Amino acid sequence: MNAPTTRRLTVAQALIEFLAHQYTERDGRQQRLINACWGIFGHGNVAGIGQALLESGDALPYLQGRNEQAMVHAAVGYARQCDRLSAQAVTTSIGPGATNLVTGAALATVNRLPVLLLPGDVFATRPADPVLQQLEVPSAGDVSVNDVLRPVSRYFDRVTRPEALIPAALQAMRVLADPVETGAVTLALPQDVQAEAYDWPEEFFADRVWRVTRPAPDTGALAEAVHAVRTARRPLLIAGGGVHHSEAEDALRVFAEATGIPVASTQAGKGSLRHDHPADIGGIGHTGTATADALAREADLVIGVGTRHTDFTTASATLFAAPGVRFLNLNIASFDSHKLGATSLVADARTGLEALTRALSGHRVEEAYEAAYGAAKEAWERRVDAAYGAADASVRPSQTQVLGALDALVDDTDIVINAAGSLPGDLHKLWRARSRRQYHLEYGYSCMGYEIPAAIGVRLAAPDRPVWALVGDGTYLMNPTEIVTAVQEGININIVLVQNHGYASIGGLSQETGGERFGTAYRFRAEDGAYTGAPLPVDLAANAASLGMHVIRAATVAELRAALAEARGANRPTCVYVETETADTVPGAPAAQAWWDVPVAETATRPAAVAARAAYDRHAAGRRRHL
Repeated sequence: MNAPTTRRLTVAQALIEFLAHQYTERDGRQQRLINACWGIFGHGNVAGIGQALLESGDALPYLQGRNEQAMVHAAVGYARQCDRLSAQAVTTSIGPGATNLVTGAALATVNRLPVLLLPGDVFATRPADPVLQQLEVPSAGDVSVNDVLRPVSRYFDRVTRPEALIPAALQAMRVLADPVETGAVTLALPQDVQAEAYDWPEEFFADRVWRVTRPAPDTGALAEAVHAVRTARRPLLIAGGGVHHSEAEDALRVFAEATGIPVASTQAGKGSLRHDHPADIGGIGHTGTATADALAREADLVIGVGTRHTDFTTASATLFAAPGVRFLNLNIASFDSHKLGATSLVADARTGLEALTRALSGHRVEEAYEAAYGAAKEAWERRVDAAYGAADASVRPSQTQVLGALDALVDDTDIVINAAGSLPGDLHKLWRARSRRQYHLEYGYSCMGYEIPAAIGVRLAAPDRPVWALVGDGTYLMNPTEIVTAVQEGININIVLVQNHGYASIGGLSQETGGERFGTAYRFRAEDGAYTGAPLPVDLAANAASLGMHVIRAATVAELRAALAEARGANRPTCVYVETETADTVPGAPAAQAWWDVPVAETATRPAAVAARAAYDRHAAGRRRHL
């Protein structure tokens, strides 16, 4: 009998070889599961993973980043654009390189998006103890800083022996490819183990295909769901990110056209229907449209498809106000399908919608209901036009006029990326999504600093599509470093840098909750501690230019329109810098159409906080549990 064939490689070399042979397959289409590896090298990965990547050549492409958190954001942007079917890895040194991964890992896991994290770790064999950057825990000798990644990872393992890599790597791939389980996956790699050689079975390096299936709904659960829809008079469907991940947009369109049921969307689900589809009524919840939120308050059946029902969607459990309102949740994850005491339909979004459409054949909502939400949709579009419009193109634009200028320029191919500040609210209410992956809002974690690296990841996944990172000054200051990466690699992204001299979003929230905008302005501080009215002499456009970007300054609406057109046609990373008008007289986005629960001080001496608490109590009285 012939002995099993083995290959002698280091642990790091074996891991890189293994990753180069992993694939996903859905609907007969196959793609690499791990497309590339981002990395910043230091002790803990330079002589292990670094050497292995160098030796592997093009088998697993290497991407150089400037900040570990930003590398995770880029990988997450890539995975989302690829519908979670392809992902990227991120390798770091031990110590601060590893702990810098935590925020990115949390973002990935909260948003159910796959990313493989490969942080270096301290010596498993402990030849010298402690080593540089090692955390010493007197009560636990096996703890390192990498343990902070455990709660934000969907799977975590520390590979302390070469042979342990085989089950750990296989489990890591299983979780990354599973649409229910996916998120951040961490394989902590002690630096001595990375460099240790082992005789690996050749089977470990064979091509392996992880099939992403489309589970169908249980027949009994489907019958219950059909009954719920047929007996509802004012049903409303909420499309979440699961619609996009499943590529279920066409199935949703067919369902809406067959039944006449209106479709609202979460931040992650926006674009599930084109903005001009008769059934699309825009965003839902605290940042939603008046049309969607009014329908939500009167709906007798709320159909959630691929949504987690976060507090922004439910207006902190105050939005769905009709007596006896029921819920039907179609979700691939049982955990989400049972929320709000719903009738649960556990299935892939596309498969489930197709099954519902067939089973509801001939059923349609009343004409009066369709006519009412159609008229409300038209009325909202007029409000969008007013917010976007600028009667005088020679004046400084408002933030919504910046969006209007971009809206007038883009077509179905453009991708718009945002995550934090006041822009998500304006975009959710106003943006007219034209295609399934045009609207890219990271709002599960709403992480400042996400937009620029995510734009790089998206552009890598969609190299022929114009990509726009919409960035406020607060977000820009958090994480501009990957501009250098875009310039170095010739990754043609566009940044729209909106300067309003402070944290506009949190400033508004502070004002509303009695905080009087404390700590939210970028202003000179006087000797008495108060802020003066003069903005800081900070030139973010010059900063972007210093990092290698081509920068176009726009001072007026007319200049902005020209700058955006120039940026879209540019063949290099380009930044459009615009200071926005914040005066109350400038047309802006309509106010929030639903509440969001941010607790206010129950006792206070300042009048603003006392008044804010009274308003809070009025809103909180409308909160209810759906059981």
